[in-house]
Amino acid sequence: MNSHALAEFDINLEDATTPQAEPQTLYPVIDNTKDYFIERDGVRYAGNHVLVEVWDAIHLDNPTIIEAALCQGARDAGATILHSHFHHFSPYSGVSGVVVLAESHISIHTWPEKAYAAIDIFMCGDCDPHDALPSIKKALQPKSMDVSAHKRGVIK
Repeated sequence: MNSHALAEFDINLEDATTPQAEPQTLYPVIDNTKDYFIERDGVRYAGNHVLVEVWDAIHLDNPTIIEAALCQGARDAGATILHSHFHHFSPYSGVSGVVVLAESHISIHTWPEKAYAAIDIFMCGDCDPHDALPSIKKALQPKSMDVSAHKRGVIK
């Protein structure tokens, strides 16, 4: 890793190697012994997957607003954000992006020319993907939002 790449993480190697320096972490520490499966009403399954259809929405060409809304939604749902990445296809076109969570992900693909977005919210463990919806609704202000929920990985 070159010094330019390190600068993006704001790490001072000199400080990090001194005995009194606190350990620095680039990513959240996750309990890898936890399987995040859910057990409710006698059913054990991997997680809840919410599919969202957003119609007649605004800001669908703005990756900054979209990323902020999805990250806030993840926090509101009680999820642990590991990483996010968003791609703007052109200055006046769609956005695709993902917020990677310890508990799974939130992803989006937008079609601003149709005022439409497709959003997936898949969460395991104690997180509730429905709790991510208010921040998305607030940011994108859709006239219509269709939501369907599915249990994934049901153990039979």
